[in-house]
Amino acid sequence: MSDDDLADFERAEFTHDGKTRTVYRTGSGPAVIVIAEMPGITPKVAAFARQVAGLGCTAVLPHLFGVPGRDPNASTLIGLKTLASAMVPACVSREFTVWATGRTSPVVGWLRALARAEHARCGGPGVGAVGMCFTGGYALAMATDDILLAPVLSQPSMPVAATAAQKHSIDISPSDLEIVKGRCARGLTVLGLRFDSDKMVPPERFDFLREQLGDAFVAVELRGADANPDAMMSAHSVLTEHLIDEPGTPTRAALDQVLDLFRSRLLTA
Repeated sequence: MSDDDLADFERAEFTHDGKTRTVYRTGSGPAVIVIAEMPGITPKVAAFARQVAGLGCTAVLPHLFGVPGRDPNASTLIGLKTLASAMVPACVSREFTVWATGRTSPVVGWLRALARAEHARCGGPGVGAVGMCFTGGYALAMATDDILLAPVLSQPSMPVAATAAQKHSIDISPSDLEIVKGRCARGLTVLGLRFDSDKMVPPERFDFLREQLGDAFVAVELRGADANPDAMMSAHSVLTEHLIDEPGTPTRAALDQVLDLFRSRLLTA
């Protein structure tokens, strides 16, 4: 896949609390905030956003890091440079929690404000959100706001799973988690996706989410062998790099489950 010029996306800016970022939008209808994985809004993240738009939703992609539209798979060297150019600044930024347990990343406040603004602009009963990899837990932390009706955690990889405590946790503060737990008790569903061989998303992380959220946490755990073998890295990105977008495949079934959540929660009559 070559670079994507994102020509079919509207480009705008959104400012909250003194921070301005570029936002890409496509589609119409209730908003779904698509928070890209490392190294940013890749062609396959954009392709997922177009599938969200195809439902009858507005896919909203905030540019948090990387170069929008750049294909990291052009070569191994280009992929490593692209990942490093996005990862290093994010890891040292105070806006992103990487190592700490029991903390919500400060950037989530900006994302909550974006979700509220997009809800006011797009209408509908509420918004959806999907975080991926580095941003996977952000969709959970955003769910403190009642307008978020469909949170999806795709391969949530933070905090870095180096210790037992880090594995048995996710990047959300205790106070935010209590709010989300209350919403789950009132009917919120949180969808999580991972490959069972993915060391960046250990099974302890999903065990933690089951313990905290109970039946409201719906885990989709795929075999590593289900991942697209043509991807450059081992099984990780369920909805993008490792998706085999063919009917009957486990990854396509996982994608359909995500889209069905958005459809059932956001496209109500």
